[in-house]
Amino acid sequence: MLNENMKALRKAKGLSQEELAIKLNVVRQTVSKWEKGLSVPDAGMVIQIAEVLDTTVNVLLGEEIPVSEEPDFTKTLAAKLEVLNEQYSKQNEHRRKIWRVVFAVV
Repeated sequence: MLNENMKALRKAKGLSQEELAIKLNVVRQTVSKWEKGLSVPDAGMVIQIAEVLDTTVNVLLGEEIPVSEEPDFTKTLAAKLEVLNEQYSKQNEHRRKIWRVVFAVV
């Protein structure tokens, strides 16, 4: 969800991955990994991405909750990023298992 929203918002602003990367002080490959869902930016970077794309973190994460209704924004953001990191970790572990089987067969 984060990756799809980031890509859509970046394109809506008319920015290339390279241009977004420059504004965020990262390399283009990092932006590419975020947009492909291969990695997840940390909480501070999500805030910077939202600022560069002129949106809120809630919209970037796929929610339309006004910030004023959010009692503890930082904790909520951290919890959501933790879930994304767990999903990413599970995907990577699954890929590693597949490669181990492939190499064992070969």
